[in-house]
Amino acid sequence: MPAPTRALRIACLALAGLLTVTSGALAQEEPAAPAPPAETLPADTTAEAPAEVDATAGWMDSLDAWFGDYLVTPLVTVLFYDFESERWLGTSVPFVVAWLLLGAIYLTLRMGFINVRAFWHAVKVVRGSYDDPDDEGEVTHFQALASALSATVGLGNIAGVAIAVGTGGPGAVFWMILAGLLGMSSKFTECTLGQMYRRVDDQGNVSGGPMRYLSEGLEDLGMAWLGKPLAIFFALLCFGGSLGGGCSFQVSQSMDVVKSQLPWLEGREWVYGAVMVTLVGIVILGGIKRIASTAEKIVPLMCVIYVAAALTILGMNFSAIPAAFGTIFSEAFKWESAFGGFLGVMVVGIKRAVFSNEAGIGSAAIAHSAAKTQYAVREGIVALLEPFIDTVVICTMTGLVIVITGAYDTARFPEHAEIIVADQGATLTSNAFATQISWFPMVLALAASLFAYSTMISWSYYGERCFTYLFGAAASLPYKLIFLCFVFLGAVVTARNVNVFSELMILSMALPNMLGLFLLSKKVKLKLDDYWQAYKMGDFEADIDRKPRLKVRG
Repeated sequence: MPAPTRALRIACLALAGLLTVTSGALAQEEPAAPAPPAETLPADTTAEAPAEVDATAGWMDSLDAWFGDYLVTPLVTVLFYDFESERWLGTSVPFVVAWLLLGAIYLTLRMGFINVRAFWHAVKVVRGSYDDPDDEGEVTHFQALASALSATVGLGNIAGVAIAVGTGGPGAVFWMILAGLLGMSSKFTECTLGQMYRRVDDQGNVSGGPMRYLSEGLEDLGMAWLGKPLAIFFALLCFGGSLGGGCSFQVSQSMDVVKSQLPWLEGREWVYGAVMVTLVGIVILGGIKRIASTAEKIVPLMCVIYVAAALTILGMNFSAIPAAFGTIFSEAFKWESAFGGFLGVMVVGIKRAVFSNEAGIGSAAIAHSAAKTQYAVREGIVALLEPFIDTVVICTMTGLVIVITGAYDTARFPEHAEIIVADQGATLTSNAFATQISWFPMVLALAASLFAYSTMISWSYYGERCFTYLFGAAASLPYKLIFLCFVFLGAVVTARNVNVFSELMILSMALPNMLGLFLLSKKVKLKLDDYWQAYKMGDFEADIDRKPRLKVRG
């Protein structure tokens, strides 16, 4: 039996065994095992422990504790190691935050502030000005952007911002915006590489992403000994993260918000899970084309619903917006504060921003590699819009609402103190909006479901691409069936450390990916210089008129 086939069967049998055991506890709510402090974890990884424990839940309780002791704790130790920065800076600066931030700064400088100078060109490309149906690929520029955005615009925009403002103060919004602007360069670099090293089979199916450019790109640099292990490491992390943070975690978090408006679901969580399985299955079994087609419809819809509510409140309090921005800027650089001065506020804002837009994680490169384009750089330019939309626009709106309503101020709202301490960001955001729009919690419930749904369909594609990279094309359908099982499990099984572990796996993807971006940045810069020169000379105007094109290197 060929090695890939044998490995695939072993993997599927192992997962089948896990699902078989888990099915015995589907009707039970599991207690939360001890987990690392909430402030060290990604947004929305905290959960309340159920009050009742059934005897049949014992094995799951033990498994969850094992995850906490042997997987979560080591990952937290590595990702959030702060080099004793609290002693000499006055606040803790986690390694993973510094890794992503410093990488984004380097790439911004290396690419000549591509996040600023290519912004309007990106808008024109997304509008379809340069689309050509004859280009190689599976989806349009807009569909690729929508697919990637559907994975990032989500509960982090609702809850993550609230946690940042609640713990770091209004100044955290400024640092979120800055991190979003810098993250645009990271997205550009990784998505350009995704296009440069993608593979297209005889049927036109595209396979690309960090697992490709880490392996083949570093091999081009004579570093195959490093590239292949990094590619496999990334694929494993993405596979695991897709089943947890990109799947079951989304279901459980959105369900909590929906249950607050539909108490009937209490004790009937399986109904929500079954509905989600059906809706997700209809889309993901159709592949990236159906995912992209759905994403291009649902992403604008969910953004309009949420942004419209935010704009309504901002419109009602238009005169307070300048003062809110003033508070944000002044608090961003305030040396004396309850959270270790401006460095502490900066860390909180940046941490929530990178968790929200996933710049530097590498996931978006998988979606953008499928776009129809003749030039790899062009798709990278499209991708840089993601952090802008996700963080600079949507997160800023959420932050302004929270600041204007004063929901973060425990002196005005003492009842919010426990919410902030518990990192219940979605609840804080809901309360902030509810002070101005009484029926907003219903809107939030709908938005949360749409956010979770869109995130799942995109992450299913990310996980499937990585799974087939590891085990071959035949692994595509087994992965999708496994993914649907985890959609259902997310509604009926609560295992805190398992969920936290899956979130940390997504964050861990930044370790191999950012290293690859640094090593391959010279290749991207050469492509960018060549493309930008042709663009400035007007060589691409023929693309708009659908005339024969002038050729430049991809």
